[in-house]
Amino acid sequence: MHLEHFQLIDRILAVSVEDRTIRTEAKVPTESTIFEGHFPGMPLMPGVLLLEAMAQTAGWLVIALTNFERMPFFIGANGLKLRRFVSPGEALAGEASLVHEGSGFAVTKARLTGEGKPVCEAEIRFRTAPFPNDEFRGHVEAWARQLAFPLAVPSHG
Repeated sequence: MHLEHFQLIDRILAVSVEDRTIRTEAKVPTESTIFEGHFPGMPLMPGVLLLEAMAQTAGWLVIALTNFERMPFFIGANGLKLRRFVSPGEALAGEASLVHEGSGFAVTKARLTGEGKPVCEAEIRFRTAPFPNDEFRGHVEAWARQLAFPLAVPSHG
């Protein structure tokens, strides 16, 4: 396998704790080894990576709503719909809202749009758990700052 760094959103634009929503943005790279095999002569963003971009958007919402106390781990998606192809260089907007959170689980609705048109949507489900250690939490907090997380990022260590 050849795997690249797995950061699929570039910036968190807004988080509303009251409305339980988040907005993100990402620009599909114009060059990536992903496109060498998907597909030669017709490069397309893989659907599974679009799903991951929605999961990362929704995951940051869960982190925000739990005040960086719980980490969301993807456990499933329902109703995934891939509406159109996404090409290298396209700018994507992500949105997610919380449907349910409690008992160690979170359910969200997420979607991506590009050029004002729907790209994909799904219900994304997570298991949430306390951060396993301070080092991991520190990496997540640093990642939040890199993404311009719009709320105060707590520092736990």
